[in-house]
Amino acid sequence: MSGAFGHLERMLALRYIRSRRSEGFISVIAWFSLLGITLGVATLIIVMSVMNGFRAELVGRILGLNGHLVVYANGPQGIQQFDTLAGRIAGIPGIMAVTPQIEGQVMASNKGYAAGAVVRGVRWEDLAARKPLWDALDAASIEGIKKKESILIGHELARSLGVKAGDTLSLLSPYGKKTAFGTIPERRRFAVAGVFDVGMHEYDKAFIFMPLADAQSFFAMNNSVTALEIYARDAEMTTMINTNLAQTIGSDMRVYDWRERNKSFLTALNVERNVMFIILSLIILVAAFNIISSMIMLVRSKNNDIAVLRAMGATKGSIMRVFMMTGSSIGLVGTVIGTLLGLGFCWNIDSIKNVVERLTGTELFAAEIYFLSTLPAKVDPYEVLNVILMAIMLSFLSSIYPAWRASRIAPAEALRYG
Repeated sequence: MSGAFGHLERMLALRYIRSRRSEGFISVIAWFSLLGITLGVATLIIVMSVMNGFRAELVGRILGLNGHLVVYANGPQGIQQFDTLAGRIAGIPGIMAVTPQIEGQVMASNKGYAAGAVVRGVRWEDLAARKPLWDALDAASIEGIKKKESILIGHELARSLGVKAGDTLSLLSPYGKKTAFGTIPERRRFAVAGVFDVGMHEYDKAFIFMPLADAQSFFAMNNSVTALEIYARDAEMTTMINTNLAQTIGSDMRVYDWRERNKSFLTALNVERNVMFIILSLIILVAAFNIISSMIMLVRSKNNDIAVLRAMGATKGSIMRVFMMTGSSIGLVGTVIGTLLGLGFCWNIDSIKNVVERLTGTELFAAEIYFLSTLPAKVDPYEVLNVILMAIMLSFLSSIYPAWRASRIAPAEALRYG
């Protein structure tokens, strides 16, 4: 009997998992435990993957339109001799590109419609460093921005102002001509060379790009720029580059990396991600408590069976293993189903979102709130593995106490009062 006892333990555990009419209530609790583990694991994988995708997509687009590091002058005069400085900075190891830039706020208007916008003056060849923007431009737009008095405008801003490629747009700058009566704001009309869609609502709604020379004239910057955008080969190299950069630019300028520029945003994302993980883990914990309650009730209903097994020579360890396998199997099956459900949802999340929006008639993922026009999901294998291990561990731990209770049942007492 001892040689085949491993098979007997598995057989008994499988038999106890199956429902019987006299143990229907116990079976219902076990099924709810299975459902709880499944939903908990699936929800954790889905939510964490969406948050990972949201962060990766958003940070990728931010870094695609902004440099990994940016150099500013300490005064309002801007950066003089910026091409010479950009050449020195480009020689630092790990730097891919350095682009001079002028940034200023304007009032854009067309046929009675007006909106605030941010203008960035750059050389047309430097647009290639901003990959999301460059990929969103067609050949006509690239040729158009090479001309003087031309601009590129986000599609959301273009739609709100009622303009398209080939139209003209009036821009009003607070930096104007100084007269005896004060400063007169500069107002000019620019040809719309193209309309871009980078898939990030904040940029599509408020950003305008124009040639660097036109921006210098429009914002009265003469031969200076407001900043140097630096693009690194790897976003994680910015700390090392920052150290070398401080020795190159001197004390009259300051440097910010992408983490400092987006510190509050990244901190909020990390806090939200950690809190969501803790909250959603409670679903699995509740399901684990359900396993404990269902297993305790199962042990009480099997007192006579346990007594007979003990009388036939089964050890306490064997009884304990039977009920541990019974409880752990619920968690294991729920974890497997939940993992498959969560991964399947993540791989088809955008299609599912579109179907739900059509059925409910509501917008689940507003671009103006979340800054992105699509719902991203990035599955992290290590994170999924952690969720699986956590669910299996909780299921295993929740089976220990009921199994221990079963192993402590005295055969004589159980048979006498059974």
